[in-house]
Amino acid sequence: MKMEKQKKRENPWLNLGFNIILPSLIMSKADEWFSLSPTIALIIALLFPIGYGLLDFIKSRKCNIFSIIGFVSIFLTGIIGLLQLPKEYIAIKEALVPSLIGIIVFCSAFTRYPLIKTLLFNETIMNVELINGRLQESESQVAFQKLLSLSTLKFSLSFLFSAILNYILARYFIHSETGTVEFNKELGRMTFWSYPIIVLPCTIILMATLVGLIKRLQKLTHLSWEEMFVGMQAESNHQKEK
Repeated sequence: MKMEKQKKRENPWLNLGFNIILPSLIMSKADEWFSLSPTIALIIALLFPIGYGLLDFIKSRKCNIFSIIGFVSIFLTGIIGLLQLPKEYIAIKEALVPSLIGIIVFCSAFTRYPLIKTLLFNETIMNVELINGRLQESESQVAFQKLLSLSTLKFSLSFLFSAILNYILARYFIHSETGTVEFNKELGRMTFWSYPIIVLPCTIILMATLVGLIKRLQKLTHLSWEEMFVGMQAESNHQKEK
């Protein structure tokens, strides 16, 4: 029996802690807890997501466009704070980053490699060879490509939604001038609330898009979920043996 090597999954709690919770706490409480200047507090807070992203890249040896844009977003936040640029720049930056991602996702829908295909349709997640064989048998390759493009277009709308919410959130929380303790606290609160207000709805949109795609793919291939996804067939057989 062959043993398949599985990639070590990223710990969601570490991701959340280093990218959201710790930076939010430092920006909100650094002055009160450690008597740090706003500039030092902002630099320390930004080091956590930047350091986590770099370590993850070193471990996985992979870099994608979202990681790059995320890094740029953090870097721009630091530049705006450290150079004490007008606070309005934060709202512009918050809307610009998801808009940029959305444009990239939207444009990918008109290429041979729609983003949804890159995210979902690969050997580590799905039984690509089996699915492609069924698509060839039913002569549904063109229909599948159209399905991938349509799903990618739907997914791009989530980033438009995110851009609008980002801008509103920044305008709601950021009132103080950059380079002040109050600005850092407001930035910390904005960072904390961005997760439930923005990330979760966008994740729900992505999941709904993927579920719709899989259901349509089932009709094209007449395969079950267990047959389409890597590891699910073996797990299903294991449960039956019990």
